[in-house]
Amino acid sequence: MACRARRRTPAGHWLALGAATLTLGLGLLPGSASAQASGGHGLQDPATIVAQVQTLLEERAASYPGAVSISVDTPRISNQAACSQLDVFLAGSGGLRSRTSVGVRCLAPQPWTLYVQASIQIIGPYYVASHALNRGVVIGQDDLDLRDGDLLRLRRVISDPAQVVGWITTRYINAGGAIESNALRDPNAIQRGQQVRTVARGAGFVVSGEGQAMESGNPGTQIQVRTPNGQIISGTVMDAYTVQVMM
Repeated sequence: MACRARRRTPAGHWLALGAATLTLGLGLLPGSASAQASGGHGLQDPATIVAQVQTLLEERAASYPGAVSISVDTPRISNQAACSQLDVFLAGSGGLRSRTSVGVRCLAPQPWTLYVQASIQIIGPYYVASHALNRGVVIGQDDLDLRDGDLLRLRRVISDPAQVVGWITTRYINAGGAIESNALRDPNAIQRGQQVRTVARGAGFVVSGEGQAMESGNPGTQIQVRTPNGQIISGTVMDAYTVQVMM
């Protein structure tokens, strides 16, 4: 009886078929190169974060006089999913600094938080003493000169003339020295140890008296006053001589 010869399939054919199947399977796996190329991971776009941080810093810097320059570092995105609701906030005390950290928080759909670094420069005017100023001097316009500098690096300098002219120096200031906020006091402030007039107000009556300020305070702040009979009362500074006590 004659036997039919069985045709052999070349081994290379099976190898090629297996390789094609493996390639197809890998293409369907999450995390593959093709999935990443098409954005399959859905990671947050760093450019969106940079834009929102830039906007926040520009809004905060708008209260300063002068030219603003802001540079935001590109954040490193590792596993932060694409966010539909971003909340951007200043970290720490919330004030601007030359090197500032800005928080970025995702509220939905998947919560996460990261921090972005930014460099800020604000070149604007500030006041310096036109000549040496002794302690206790009431500052006038002739006592001042204007300079330009980085207001964030100088920190305590004053740019608003309303916070300089008429105010009183609390220490010696060299000629050309910057007029800083901690070197001045409000002319309407009360000083510790000063004799003050107290005004007590109640329902249908007003009683005046005298006392000694136990602490310093600007208008609107609460201080303690010792009355002539030794009683300690609290009141609100109204001006350089008056403390109002609510009954």
